[in-house]
Amino acid sequence: MEGIMFYWICWAFWVYMTFILHKQNTYRLKMSIIVLTVITLSNYHFSVGSFELHASGIFLLVVSYVFYSQEKLGASFYFFICSLIVSIAYVTFHLFEIFDPIWVIFKKEWMMGICFGYLAILLQKTLKGRLLIIVSGTMQGEFLYAYILNKLQFSYSVGAFAYLDVCSLIAALLVGWSLLENAGSIFQNHVHFFEKGKQKSS
Repeated sequence: MEGIMFYWICWAFWVYMTFILHKQNTYRLKMSIIVLTVITLSNYHFSVGSFELHASGIFLLVVSYVFYSQEKLGASFYFFICSLIVSIAYVTFHLFEIFDPIWVIFKKEWMMGICFGYLAILLQKTLKGRLLIIVSGTMQGEFLYAYILNKLQFSYSVGAFAYLDVCSLIAALLVGWSLLENAGSIFQNHVHFFEKGKQKSS
Protein backbone atom coordinates (compact mmCIF):
# COMPACT_ATOMS: atom_id res chain seq x y z
CA MET A 1 0.00 0.00 0.00
CA GLU A 2 1.40 3.36 -1.05
CA GLY A 3 2.29 5.82 1.69
CA ILE A 4 3.11 3.33 4.46
CA MET A 5 6.87 3.63 3.96
CA PHE A 6 6.56 7.42 3.86
CA TYR A 7 4.64 7.60 7.14
CA TRP A 8 6.96 5.19 8.97
CA ILE A 9 10.13 7.00 7.89
CA CYS A 10 8.74 10.49 8.54
CA TRP A 11 7.43 9.62 11.99
CA ALA A 12 10.78 8.00 12.84
CA PHE A 13 12.59 11.18 11.72
CA TRP A 14 10.20 13.38 13.69
CA VAL A 15 10.52 11.33 16.90
CA TYR A 16 14.32 11.36 16.59
CA MET A 17 14.54 15.11 15.98
CA THR A 18 11.99 16.01 18.65
CA PHE A 19 13.02 13.72 21.51
CA ILE A 20 16.53 12.36 20.83
CA LEU A 21 18.53 14.90 18.81
CA HIS A 22 20.58 17.37 20.88
CA LYS A 23 18.62 20.55 21.56
CA GLN A 24 21.57 22.73 20.57
CA ASN A 25 21.39 21.48 16.97
CA THR A 26 20.50 24.48 14.77
CA TYR A 27 18.37 22.43 12.35
CA ARG A 28 16.42 20.49 15.00
CA LEU A 29 13.35 22.73 15.28
CA LYS A 30 13.24 23.61 11.56
CA MET A 31 13.41 19.98 10.45
CA SER A 32 10.83 18.87 13.03
CA ILE A 33 8.37 21.48 11.75
CA ILE A 34 9.09 20.61 8.10
CA VAL A 35 8.58 16.86 8.63
CA LEU A 36 5.38 17.39 10.62
CA THR A 37 4.04 19.77 7.96
CA VAL A 38 4.80 17.28 5.19
CA ILE A 39 2.92 14.56 7.08
CA THR A 40 -0.04 16.91 7.64
CA LEU A 41 -0.21 18.01 3.99
CA SER A 42 0.19 14.50 2.53
CA ASN A 43 -3.57 13.95 2.12
CA TYR A 44 -4.27 17.29 0.43
CA HIS A 45 -4.20 17.75 -3.33
CA PHE A 46 -5.53 20.24 -5.88
CA SER A 47 -5.71 20.70 -9.63
CA VAL A 48 -3.98 23.27 -11.82
CA GLY A 49 -5.23 22.97 -15.37
CA SER A 50 -4.92 19.33 -16.37
CA PHE A 51 -2.40 18.54 -13.61
CA GLU A 52 -3.17 17.14 -10.16
CA LEU A 53 -0.70 18.40 -7.54
CA HIS A 54 -0.21 17.10 -4.00
CA ALA A 55 0.42 19.75 -1.35
CA SER A 56 3.23 17.92 0.48
CA GLY A 57 5.38 17.67 -2.65
CA ILE A 58 4.87 21.35 -3.49
CA PHE A 59 5.75 22.28 0.09
CA LEU A 60 8.99 20.26 -0.07
CA LEU A 61 9.96 21.95 -3.34
CA VAL A 62 9.33 25.43 -1.89
CA VAL A 63 11.33 24.61 1.25
CA SER A 64 14.29 23.38 -0.82
CA TYR A 65 14.22 26.61 -2.86
CA VAL A 66 14.19 28.64 0.37
CA PHE A 67 17.30 26.80 1.56
CA TYR A 68 18.91 27.41 -1.84
CA SER A 69 18.26 31.16 -1.53
CA GLN A 70 20.20 31.25 1.76
CA GLU A 71 23.38 30.00 0.05
CA LYS A 72 25.98 32.09 -1.77
CA LEU A 73 25.47 32.63 -5.49
CA GLY A 74 28.11 30.12 -6.58
CA ALA A 75 26.82 27.43 -4.22
CA SER A 76 23.21 28.09 -5.29
CA PHE A 77 24.18 27.70 -8.94
CA TYR A 78 25.94 24.38 -8.21
CA PHE A 79 22.90 23.18 -6.25
CA PHE A 80 20.73 24.04 -9.27
CA ILE A 81 22.99 22.10 -11.65
CA CYS A 82 22.98 19.08 -9.31
CA SER A 83 19.20 19.17 -8.91
CA LEU A 84 18.85 19.39 -12.70
CA ILE A 85 21.00 16.26 -13.08
CA VAL A 86 18.77 14.46 -10.54
CA SER A 87 15.64 15.65 -12.40
CA ILE A 88 16.86 14.29 -15.74
CA ALA A 89 17.86 10.98 -14.13
CA TYR A 90 14.47 10.78 -12.37
CA VAL A 91 12.49 11.29 -15.59
CA THR A 92 14.76 8.90 -17.50
CA PHE A 93 14.21 6.17 -14.90
CA HIS A 94 10.42 6.51 -15.15
CA LEU A 95 10.43 6.56 -18.94
CA PHE A 96 12.60 3.44 -19.06
CA GLU A 97 10.17 1.81 -16.63
CA ILE A 98 7.31 2.49 -19.06
CA PHE A 99 8.97 1.57 -22.35
CA ASP A 100 11.34 -1.18 -21.15
CA PRO A 101 10.12 -2.44 -17.74
CA ILE A 102 12.18 -5.65 -17.85
CA TRP A 103 15.31 -3.82 -16.64
CA VAL A 104 13.64 -3.00 -13.29
CA ILE A 105 15.10 -6.11 -11.70
CA PHE A 106 13.74 -5.68 -8.14
CA LYS A 107 11.27 -3.49 -6.24
CA LYS A 108 11.17 -0.09 -7.92
CA GLU A 109 11.25 1.99 -4.72
CA TRP A 110 14.43 0.32 -3.49
CA MET A 111 16.06 0.45 -6.90
CA MET A 112 15.36 4.20 -7.11
CA GLY A 113 16.44 4.70 -3.49
CA ILE A 114 19.83 3.08 -4.08
CA CYS A 115 20.44 4.71 -7.48
CA PHE A 116 19.48 8.24 -6.47
CA GLY A 117 21.09 7.97 -3.06
CA TYR A 118 24.36 7.03 -4.75
CA LEU A 119 23.93 9.87 -7.26
CA ALA A 120 23.42 12.38 -4.43
CA ILE A 121 26.53 11.09 -2.63
CA LEU A 122 28.56 11.59 -5.81
CA LEU A 123 27.27 15.14 -6.37
CA GLN A 124 27.31 16.54 -2.82
CA LYS A 125 29.60 16.13 0.18
CA THR A 126 27.20 17.12 2.98
CA LEU A 127 23.95 15.53 4.14
CA LYS A 128 22.17 18.88 3.79
CA GLY A 129 23.30 19.28 0.19
CA ARG A 130 22.36 15.70 -0.68
CA LEU A 131 18.86 16.03 0.78
CA LEU A 132 18.31 19.37 -0.95
CA ILE A 133 19.21 18.17 -4.43
CA ILE A 134 17.16 14.98 -3.97
CA VAL A 135 14.03 16.84 -2.85
CA SER A 136 14.24 19.61 -5.45
CA GLY A 137 15.54 17.35 -8.22
CA THR A 138 12.93 14.63 -7.83
CA MET A 139 10.06 17.14 -7.52
CA GLN A 140 11.23 18.97 -10.64
CA GLY A 141 11.40 15.55 -12.26
CA GLU A 142 7.82 14.90 -11.17
CA PHE A 143 6.66 18.03 -13.01
CA LEU A 144 8.60 17.15 -16.16
CA TYR A 145 7.37 13.55 -16.08
CA ALA A 146 3.76 14.69 -15.62
CA TYR A 147 4.18 17.08 -18.56
CA ILE A 148 5.51 14.30 -20.81
CA LEU A 149 2.69 11.94 -19.82
CA ASN A 150 0.14 14.69 -20.36
CA LYS A 151 1.42 15.08 -23.95
CA LEU A 152 0.88 11.33 -24.35
CA GLN A 153 -2.70 11.68 -23.01
CA PHE A 154 -1.92 10.00 -19.68
CA SER A 155 -2.78 11.46 -16.27
CA TYR A 156 -0.26 11.61 -13.45
CA SER A 157 -0.46 13.00 -9.89
CA VAL A 158 2.56 15.14 -9.03
CA GLY A 159 3.96 14.47 -5.56
CA ALA A 160 1.58 11.61 -4.72
CA PHE A 161 2.24 8.88 -2.14
CA ALA A 162 4.28 6.83 -4.64
CA TYR A 163 6.67 9.78 -4.91
CA LEU A 164 6.70 10.40 -1.14
CA ASP A 165 7.61 6.74 -0.53
CA VAL A 166 10.60 7.01 -2.86
CA CYS A 167 11.71 10.41 -1.58
CA SER A 168 11.51 9.37 2.09
CA LEU A 169 13.39 6.13 1.36
CA ILE A 170 16.20 8.04 -0.39
CA ALA A 171 16.35 10.45 2.56
CA ALA A 172 16.56 7.53 5.03
CA LEU A 173 19.36 5.88 3.02
CA LEU A 174 21.28 9.17 2.87
CA VAL A 175 20.92 9.69 6.62
CA GLY A 176 22.11 6.12 7.22
CA TRP A 177 25.12 6.67 4.95
CA SER A 178 25.92 9.95 6.72
CA LEU A 179 25.87 8.14 10.07
CA LEU A 180 28.30 5.57 8.69
CA GLU A 181 30.59 8.33 7.42
CA ASN A 182 30.57 10.08 10.79
CA ALA A 183 31.02 6.81 12.66
CA GLY A 184 34.18 6.19 10.65
CA SER A 185 35.64 9.60 11.50
CA ILE A 186 34.76 9.17 15.19
CA PHE A 187 36.42 5.75 15.23
CA GLN A 188 39.56 7.17 13.57
CA ASN A 189 39.72 9.97 16.16
CA HIS A 190 39.46 7.45 19.00
CA VAL A 191 42.19 5.27 17.49
CA HIS A 192 44.43 8.31 16.96
CA PHE A 193 43.82 9.47 20.55
CA PHE A 194 44.56 5.96 21.88
CA GLU A 195 47.82 5.75 19.91
CA LYS A 196 48.92 9.15 21.17
CA GLY A 197 48.21 8.04 24.73
CA LYS A 198 50.34 4.91 24.26
CA GLN A 199 53.21 6.97 22.83
CA LYS A 200 53.16 9.33 25.82
CA SER A 201 53.11 6.47 28.34
CA SER A 202 56.02 4.63 26.64
